[in-house]
Amino acid sequence: MNAEVLDEIDQSRAPLLDHLIELRRRLIYCAIAVAIAFGVCFYFSEPIFGFLLQPLLKAGQHRVIYTQLFEAFFVQIKVAFFAATMVSFPIIANQLWQFVAPGLYTKEKRALLPFLFATPVLFTLGAAMAYYIAVPMALHFLLGFQGSIGGVEREALPAIDNYLSFIMQFLFGFGLSFLLPILLMLLERAGIVTRKQLIAVRRYAIVAAFGVAAVLTPPDIGSQLLLAIPLVILYEVAIIGIWITEKRRKPAADPVE
Repeated sequence: MNAEVLDEIDQSRAPLLDHLIELRRRLIYCAIAVAIAFGVCFYFSEPIFGFLLQPLLKAGQHRVIYTQLFEAFFVQIKVAFFAATMVSFPIIANQLWQFVAPGLYTKEKRALLPFLFATPVLFTLGAAMAYYIAVPMALHFLLGFQGSIGGVEREALPAIDNYLSFIMQFLFGFGLSFLLPILLMLLERAGIVTRKQLIAVRRYAIVAAFGVAAVLTPPDIGSQLLLAIPLVILYEVAIIGIWITEKRRKPAADPVE
């Protein structure tokens, strides 16, 4: 009996080691892609940061400062890494797909491919909405506190590191929030949730959407609504998408007479 157990362990060890070697290879490819993208983006870090500063410029703020000698340099590194992550995302997603795909059936591959292609599209839509709509509205509200108070002039002098963190929070927050339909549809495909369960907890999902918006956006109601309303809409889109996929799966599940 012990010999049989040892044989089973020996037989399972090789596939496990093969998977770990394959995973390491894919991670190395991802790291190389990020490193190359980082080098290119670091060279163009000033134009990239200039692009990120445009909402601040359009809001009427023509000056940013840095209060520590090394702050400007580290901001360039953060900008380069931020841009490199965005640029290399398709390669990272492709490497992840090549690692997972061999273990999937043909039907599973066909089911997951649309999600793979939809992920960067939805993330880009969310980030674009943040950059062109949400960030300008938030800046208009936050910079509106400038002026004279008791004879003392109050002026906004945003530090470059704080502003970078501010806009990155918006871009990532909106981008990830727009991936909600993909997350819910994948959970349904995995059997973790059902469409009926999502419908039953709809009211709680709406409350959660406004809670997420309150955390990720400034305290002005406009910015919060700009994130909360799309989240609610995307939740409904996920329910509709699950209903459509259920209708398509039913004919395939019916036995052939």
